[in-house]
Amino acid sequence: MLPTISSMKSLISPPFSPISHHFLKTKPFAFFSLPSKRFNLSNPKFLHTNPSMPSPTPPIFSIPSRQSHTETTQSSSPCGEVHVIVGPMFAGKTTSLLRRIQAESNSGRTVAVIKSNKDTRYGLDSIVTHDGMKLPCWALENLSSFRQKIGKDAYDQLDVIGIDEAQFFEDLYDFCCEAADHDGKTVIVAGLDGDYLRRSFGSVLDIIPLANTVMKLTARCELCGKKALFTLRKTDEKQTELIGGADVYMPVCRQHYVSGQVVIETARSVLESQKLQCGSCT
Repeated sequence: MLPTISSMKSLISPPFSPISHHFLKTKPFAFFSLPSKRFNLSNPKFLHTNPSMPSPTPPIFSIPSRQSHTETTQSSSPCGEVHVIVGPMFAGKTTSLLRRIQAESNSGRTVAVIKSNKDTRYGLDSIVTHDGMKLPCWALENLSSFRQKIGKDAYDQLDVIGIDEAQFFEDLYDFCCEAADHDGKTVIVAGLDGDYLRRSFGSVLDIIPLANTVMKLTARCELCGKKALFTLRKTDEKQTELIGGADVYMPVCRQHYVSGQVVIETARSVLESQKLQCGSCT
């Protein structure tokens, strides 16, 4: 019914082996240490979970620092930071987030990662990129519950909080204000800045005035290979929140977003008219 859409090729990167992970049993919440040398994303290594262990809570990533970072943080109580990563689908937002998280951990900072529990495509206990990169996380309905879930002592130890799929959190603005302004945390946020209609999606754009830095990523248009700024929905669903991958969405440039929307709207009109005709015949 949508010849131009059905002929569109899919640009799905070949899957990589997901990163395995391991949690030690020495704390009520899980810790694991990463090598102090720079992390090689092409060959990530994490410890494996012991099958005999009970299911652990999501981790806080920690690595020993050459200096007493905890003492410095507690004594100076500096203000935090907010860094925002936005762009269309398939632009590498989650990959950029995880690289930033890894870099922070390698520099000796304690890190936790959060995602929305609405996104269950790869399970609730991990953040997974489209190319297979994987990291354990906290899956939450709202950000305000994070401090209670992780516990006060664990929260106080945190230096960096990563948030993926941030468009799904209604309390994003309040959480970033509290974490950065009052708790001295560095918050790294990744999410869609616009929905499939190119309208503001969730509260991601609301935190731009709070941000120390804003990174706008682009994908590659599936139809011409130019820079893709927008996300085109292939299906006829109209709700704003529709979780899916390459089967539902594609990144496109401005030209093909406009032409693609025209094709989709035309097809919808044809389908609606056919339904009405069928209904009148019966």
